[in-house]
Amino acid sequence: LEQVIQAGATTVNIPDTVGYAVPEQFEALIRGVFANVPSIGKVRVSVHCHNDLGLATANTLAAVRAGARQVEGCINGLGERAGNASLEEVVMGLTVRKDYFGVTTGINTNQLYRTSRLVSDLTGMPVQPNKAIVGANAFRHESGIHQDALLKHRQTFEIMDPHDVGVPASVLHLGKTSGRAGFRAHLKEMGYDLSEEDFTRTWNAFKDLVNKKKTVSDRDVEALIAEEMRVGAEQSFYQLEQVQVMCGEPGVPTASVRLRGPDGQIQSASAIGDGPVDAVYKAISRIVAVPNQLAEFSVKSITESTEAMGDVTIRIQSEGFTFTGRGVSTDILVASARAYVNALNRLLAAQGRAAAEVVR
Repeated sequence: LEQVIQAGATTVNIPDTVGYAVPEQFEALIRGVFANVPSIGKVRVSVHCHNDLGLATANTLAAVRAGARQVEGCINGLGERAGNASLEEVVMGLTVRKDYFGVTTGINTNQLYRTSRLVSDLTGMPVQPNKAIVGANAFRHESGIHQDALLKHRQTFEIMDPHDVGVPASVLHLGKTSGRAGFRAHLKEMGYDLSEEDFTRTWNAFKDLVNKKKTVSDRDVEALIAEEMRVGAEQSFYQLEQVQVMCGEPGVPTASVRLRGPDGQIQSASAIGDGPVDAVYKAISRIVAVPNQLAEFSVKSITESTEAMGDVTIRIQSEGFTFTGRGVSTDILVASARAYVNALNRLLAAQGRAAAEVVR
């Protein structure tokens, strides 16, 4: 470290790349660096912790206590193997316990929840419900004793205000007779400023949703916006126009799909499969004839109740590369079809970029 500082380094990084350290050990290591490197005061000390033992956040906070002033990590704790230190956990650890750590970050914590949802949508990696800070259950209190105590004094069981991390708590009280202006105003309250084209698509999707659900929450609206952003980005590729499925026991699952191709023409195909999703994917593959293998399929609900929208995430592999697709709908089969089309469009986009590189 002394040699690289003398050579001109301005930041030195001490990593726990394999997630082997424990907090007391890592804190001692960082204190040892400050005690034994003569020129350490001239540089910023950074740390990079992995979560193989579930201690990445704890190790990072211990390093800050020892004097580190730069930390590396990822939103939602993404990364190799078990992931990197979760940035939202580190940030709120320092914010809530500033009495103990005595440092500040300057980060706008109100954007943590939205950033988490954005990263989840772009990567296709869902956030587990019990995830600290940004999980769906992070601020829920179901126990009667807890609820009673919370009503009497919030800090009894809630050390953070959900608004401080940007968790939306309101329910969207809009219905079939609501106007565009009211819907746009609520989106702005949620932090969205959409273009007219994106807003129109989202508004039309919202009107369709309120015909199927009695109550529309902000989480539903977030999912709608993400879905419409994906549709808007895929205008030059394939778009799902219609999907119909027949299945049951006994019977053979059969699917018919209609896609709008890059040339604007409608193409149709039908197929049978081992199940309804398999039939849908085989029908789509007959139109979008790109070799690939389905590597992962998962579905979760956006909210509770039987009316909840389904959020489908899939991963397909082609020529050694993996492509993620997302789809949202109150109909799980429609969501599955949208996810597959989304993944195929990303595959086609990657092939197009590769072809352009070859031409250049």
